[in-house]
Order: sequence, then structure tokens, then C-alpha cells
Amino acid sequence: KEKRDTKERGSMYTSLMAMLEENPGKEFKLQSLVKKLSLKKKAMVEELFKLLDQLEENGVIKQTEDGNFRLVKASSGNKTSDSKTKGAAGKGITGVVDHVNARFAYVITGEEGAKDVYVKTSDLNTALHGDTVNITLFSKKTGANPEGKVTEVVKRARNRFVGKLQLSKNFAFVVPDFKKVYQDFFIYSENINDAKTNDKVLFEVTRWGDGDRSPEGKVIEILGKSGENNAEIHSIMAEFDLPFRFPENVLKESEQIGEAISKDEIKKRRDFRDILTFTIDPEDAKDFDDAISFRKLESGLYEVGVHIADVTHYVNPGTKLDDDAFDRATSVYLVDRTVPMLPERLSNALCSLRPHEDKLTFAAVFEMDANGRVQNEWFGRTIIHSDHRFSYEQAQEVIETGKGTYPDELKLLNDIAIKIRKERFKNGAVNFETAEVKFKLDADGKPLAVIPKIRKDAHKLIEEYMLLANKAVATFVYKMKKGEEKNTFVYRIHDHPDPEKLEDFSKFARQFGHKLEIDERTVSRSLNHLMDEIEGKPEQNVLQSLAVRAMAKAKYSTEAKGHFGLAFPHYSHFTSPIRRYPDMMVHRLLQHYLDGGKSVSKKDYEDKCVHSSEREKRAADAERASIKYKQVEFMAMAENKA
Repeated sequence: KEKRDTKERGSMYTSLMAMLEENPGKEFKLQSLVKKLSLKKKAMVEELFKLLDQLEENGVIKQTEDGNFRLVKASSGNKTSDSKTKGAAGKGITGVVDHVNARFAYVITGEEGAKDVYVKTSDLNTALHGDTVNITLFSKKTGANPEGKVTEVVKRARNRFVGKLQLSKNFAFVVPDFKKVYQDFFIYSENINDAKTNDKVLFEVTRWGDGDRSPEGKVIEILGKSGENNAEIHSIMAEFDLPFRFPENVLKESEQIGEAISKDEIKKRRDFRDILTFTIDPEDAKDFDDAISFRKLESGLYEVGVHIADVTHYVNPGTKLDDDAFDRATSVYLVDRTVPMLPERLSNALCSLRPHEDKLTFAAVFEMDANGRVQNEWFGRTIIHSDHRFSYEQAQEVIETGKGTYPDELKLLNDIAIKIRKERFKNGAVNFETAEVKFKLDADGKPLAVIPKIRKDAHKLIEEYMLLANKAVATFVYKMKKGEEKNTFVYRIHDHPDPEKLEDFSKFARQFGHKLEIDERTVSRSLNHLMDEIEGKPEQNVLQSLAVRAMAKAKYSTEAKGHFGLAFPHYSHFTSPIRRYPDMMVHRLLQHYLDGGKSVSKKDYEDKCVHSSEREKRAADAERASIKYKQVEFMAMAENKA
């Protein structure tokens, strides 16, 4: 049976590649691939998912925003007229290189209605993946796309890379780790910087070469031996252009920020220091950016305060610190380390809501009944003094046993959160709880075990109050001004899924005996029913993965389009300014409008939203790459032990 399955996998790969190569510009839906490859067994469908992920990781195929697959990225497919590029033969066109494999690349012009331009690797004129180039089109074409050659590299995407060094007698060369760079770099002996064979090195390009000579570089930093954890993680960081460290001027600014809280500052704020306040975070967390305050009011209502680290009190616009935070836009959580958005002095000290310390916060405070129905709300700057720091495990134990620190308060908060959550799903929120894992690592970063992340009531408690605050802030700002001309704001939006993609997913689910209604009014409820139905069944992972792919991607925008997955008409990100720059923008804008300020430039903030969404995707891709690296390493170690 094992031999037969191996043969089937090999046949699947051969058939898939033949299909893609015969149609290089065509997009294939997943359902179409399953059908064309005649995959009947669930195990083989899962193998197809793995194969597609591997091919995408290796740069052989692309998954489009619509969730379809193609051999290379062609901006408009075969249906689009290429009249714009046809008429441009011999003329210069500007675009970005997508070097899909060692043989050829596509130059993506980004021009509406124009096809991407096919360029042989030999015609790239030293351009690498991601470079902005000028190209000249040939008068004839042999395939579906126009063909051309690079005449000029306008802008390099990067000039630093990570790779494995191979040493010869008087020189060395480096094989880049970046999967879309298909050439080696020559290093003269004086530029080797004491690196040895098989060292992972960070190198900088000093000369880009030409048709006859390889590009040249010099070693900037030795990261370690190839295969060592630190070297491989640094390689992933370099591939996704993640910063290795903070610039000195940024660190200097952070060290100059005063720690003392003045009496004048306290007077400007609502004082919660005498009200029960605590944090609930992962066991190994150091940056506590949210706290909950709780008390019962004489009216019989409950006051729940969501207090968020007041990062923008310490980080001012126009500073090096703020510029760097904007550029990073988010913290990145790799398997063995965090690439933080803010220096440690801010993230782990000044802004972290550590217990038994006075801390400056920005809060959304709610008065609600026992069912979680909000009667009054208030937004503004506060000062808190956290009474206790719970880990999720500690809070969960108190909730389950009724014993320990603040058991009555935690039980009440949890009971209310459960009701808020139930109401949210009743209103159409979609319940996607995909399986996540974390790795237990030894001192050298080697994976010892894979541990599933299990979300319990303590996690969901915090989640519901954070969602409530994010929704309330967005709704408050949206409704500040009557009429169509609203105040410019940063929203977190999630479009409705594409009907065609839902139809494909519905057909696929039907093969497993499950039904999905795709009508816009009932799709959320139907999706939740399906997720409940497949829980614990063999097809759960396959269908959950496909369902997520059928959804639109959430992003930042100045347009208040609502959030489909959460079923909120208005939603934003307010609760994590230590690790997300959009939350810092939200804090500044909210305070600006609370102070009576006029609406700010929509275009400026839309540009910032686009940048933040791009950085978020980069972070997710890097995190995924680090997880895959550890998964492969873990499996290899397991095989060696067998």
C-alpha cells in the first residue's frame, strides 16, 4: 500500500506539472485540480495540499488573491486583451521582476488590462526578483504573453542577501538562500571576512556583474554554520527583509524617554489605580499591552475597563523611533524569537503593564449588565496599577476550580464573555478555530516536541473584551460626524467571500457528505454548522483549510466596509499598540477627535493602511516559513531516531 501511495504521489506531481506548464498563464481552481487529477481518496487530496504548498514555497507556482493557482503570476490571464502591450513593441515599459524559475521571469507592469511580460533569464540584464526595471518588448511573441528584455534596472529590491559560502583557494562564492535568486555571487578573498566553507553569511552586493561575469559581494556578517538554528532563522529573516537589530539612533531615542509620571500627567487622566485591575497573558510573555479593570457599580451594572498601553504618549510623530516603528509596522513572531516593532525599553518596560506599577493607558470603559449588554461607554486616557499578572493557565485554573486569586471576579467576567460571544455568533460571526502548534525547543533551538495550542475560556475571555473594545472604538469614531462625510480613521475590514469561491468550496464539501448554503444571508450560520459537523472527523483539516482559503483576506483601510468574519459593521485595531502600528494610528486619531480635531488626510492614511497590510503579510509569511523549517527539522530528527 505504501509503495502504491508513493507511486500515486509521483504520478500526481507529474500530471500537475504537465497541466500547469501547458497552460502557463491560466489560473486553476482547487476544485478543478482535484477533478482533473481524478483524486478520489481523501489522503490524496491532502497530499495535493502539501504538494501545492511545497511548490508555492519553492517559487514554482503562485496562489492568487482569489485562492486559485497558476504556474506563474500573470496579472490578467488569457481573457484579457494585450492591446496595451502589443502596441508598445520597441518602447520602454516599467515593471517589477517576478523570477518564477531558473529559465524565465515575468515583469509585472501593474498597468490595468496589460499582461505580464515574459523575459528569459538571459535577457534580465542582471535584474533579480523584485527589482524595478525598464523593458523593451519584442515585436513577436511565441506564447500567451508578450515577450521582452530588460534594458535598465531602475531600482534594486535589495542589495543584501543571506547564503551559504563555498571557499576556494583565492576566492569564494555564495549560494543565496532566497529561493527566487538563481545565481551565485563571487566574493574576492579580501571580502570574505574570515568566513569558512558552509558558513551562513550575510553579504552585500558590491558589483552587479554583466552577461559574462557573476555579481560580486562582500561578507558583512557570519551568521553561523549552515544547519545551525541561529543561522537558518537569520536566513529566513533576510529572505523576508526583516531587520536584524534596531538602528543606534532609534535605541538612543528610546533610552532618553523619561520613566517618571508627573502629577500634571495624572491630572489629565481618569484614575483607575484603586480599582481591581489585572492582566492575562501567555506564560512567557514580557510585553503586557492590555489589562482588565472590573467592579460592580451601585446601579447594579458592571464596569469593565479595557486598558491598553499608552504607547503614543511615549512615541511621538516625526521621531526616529516612530519612523522605524511605522516601517516595521508589526512585531514578527518566529518560532524561536520575536522581531519586535519597538525597542525593549518600551515594549518590555515603559509600556508593559507589569503588576504593582503605575502605568499610563488608553482605555475603553463599559458599563454593562450581566448579559453583556452595554449601557454606557467612555473612551480616554487612564492610569492604572495592575494588582495581578495571570498566565492563561493560571486564570483557567481559577475559572475551572473557583479557587485562587479573584475567583468571583474572573467567574463573573467569564460568564459575561460567554454571553457576548454567543450573541456575536448569533449575529453572524464565523467560528474558524484552526489548529495551531508551538514547538518546545532545546538550548540550541532544536525542536523537542510539537505542542498543540488549545484555546480555553481564559483565552476567549480576553478575546471577547478586546473585540468589544475594537468594535466600540471604530463605531464611536464612525458615528461622531453625521452624514456621509466621516472622520478619516483606520479600520480593520474583511470583505464577504467571493460567491464563486464559495460555490467551489460547497461542491468540494459535498463530496464528503456535507452541505453548505452560500446565500449571503445564511452563509455565516451555514459555515459555523459545517465547522461543528466536521469536528474530529478525518476531513476536518482539509475542509478547514479550504474554508479559510475561500475567505477574503482581512486588511487595513480608511473605508468602513465592516468585518464579515466577526459580523461587525465597524471594526478597528485598538488593543495592541506595542506590536501593531495601526493601533498606534488608531490611538492618535481617537485622541485627536476626542480633543475636537478636524478630519485628517484620507489619502495619507490610506497609504499607511496599505503599507501596514503589506507588512502584516510579510510577517505572516516569515512566521509560516519559520514554522515549516522547524516542522521539517522535527520530522528529520524523528526519522533518525526510528
